[in-house]
Amino acid sequence: MLFKPILKFIFPMTGPEIREAVISILSDIAPDENFASMKDEVSFRDQFEMDSMDLLDIVLELRKRYRVQIPEEDYPKLDNMNSTVEYLLPLMNP
Repeated sequence: MLFKPILKFIFPMTGPEIREAVISILSDIAPDENFASMKDEVSFRDQFEMDSMDLLDIVLELRKRYRVQIPEEDYPKLDNMNSTVEYLLPLMNP
């Protein structure tokens, strides 16, 4: 895990790898939730009772772990797993 942010610049991340990375972040933010039955098209808020602070934590963890800068106006694009992976794919494959 410690080397993943550095390796992303050498080895691009696929959609499924980005999905797993986001699940890892979600698991850290909401450890009591079961992400195995997550519906990728449904909002994180609706599925897991997340609030705006939890969503901000996702952004901060992406910055910390993967050095991905997400402008505040793009936060709504991280609403569900499908839109999050679609948004992150070009950012994590420079």
